[in-house]
Order: sequence, then C-alpha cells, then structure tokens
Amino acid sequence: MNTVDLLLHPVRLRVVHAMSGGRALTTAQLCALLPDVSTATVYRHVGLLADGGLLEVDGEQRVRGAVERRYRLRRAQAVIDAGTAASTSLEDHRRVFALAMAILMAEFNAYLDRDHADPAADLVGYRQHALWLSQDERAEMIGELREVILSRLGNEPSPTRTRHLLSPILFPAEDPPPTGP
Repeated sequence: MNTVDLLLHPVRLRVVHAMSGGRALTTAQLCALLPDVSTATVYRHVGLLADGGLLEVDGEQRVRGAVERRYRLRRAQAVIDAGTAASTSLEDHRRVFALAMAILMAEFNAYLDRDHADPAADLVGYRQHALWLSQDERAEMIGELREVILSRLGNEPSPTRTRHLLSPILFPAEDPPPTGP
C-alpha cells in the first residue's frame, strides 16, 4: 500500500495525528487517545502503518508474557507531496475532502465526549470568512499562514502543551473574474 492509500483512511490519519510531536506510544496508549475506535481496529491500523513504513518501533518490553511495542511516527514518510496532490483527479479531491471532514468530525466528537470538555475555555473555533483575494494576495496569505504554522509544527509534547488540531481549508467560492478586455 502506498503512502497516499495509507494516509487516506480516517483511523490511520487519526493515529498519525496522535503520534505527532515526536511521541513514542504503545498501541494501548493510542487506544486511550482514540476511545471511540475499537481496540482491534486500532491494532490493525497501527500494524498497517508500521508495515507501510510510516511508524517505526521505538522500543519493546515484555508485559504479562506479551511483547509491547512503542511506536514513533516517521514524519518524513507521513506526507503527501505537492506533486501527488497536483495530479489528483477531481473525484479523488472530493473523496479526500470528505475524508478530512469525517476525521475532523470524529476528532471533534471525541473532544466533546471528554468528561471536562469546555469549548469556551479551550477557545475552540470554527469560523468561516469570505475573503476577496487576487491571485497574488492569496499566494501571500498562504505563505504567511505556512510561516506561522511551520514555526509551531516542531513543538514537542510537554507538560504545558496540549495537542490541537488545526485544519485550514481554502478554496474559491466563485469563478475567478474574466481576464482581458
């Protein structure tokens, strides 16, 4: 299975999200982070990600006679490059977008199902803004957003940090204005 096929599954992508920040987690710890997903499903998808080279074994220990593995995300392997995205069909873009929305819903529902979920205190946001942008303005804004996001992508887990999910979505809501005379 190639990287795109591995990543384009709701459970596997949620595992990748949970493993971000250089975390080394056991499958049991992943199950605790994804309480809405059955244990057997998490184990199956962790196995697929490991077989596909997106997760590597970080360590092993014996627990009650069984070997428990800690996995770490191989970040360089867990990306879909721009060339792949550019050659994707419109139908595949529909499928990927629907998957992204399904994952976002699952993650948000898991958040709301926590005992102490407090969207106001956690500054949860889901705003949409209509922006009027030229091609140059759009490119400049994307560059600025990338800068801000990339400056924080390297943050590792710590006692003062909580993992957040950021899902910027940008697409033209209308056809571009005609060019020329």
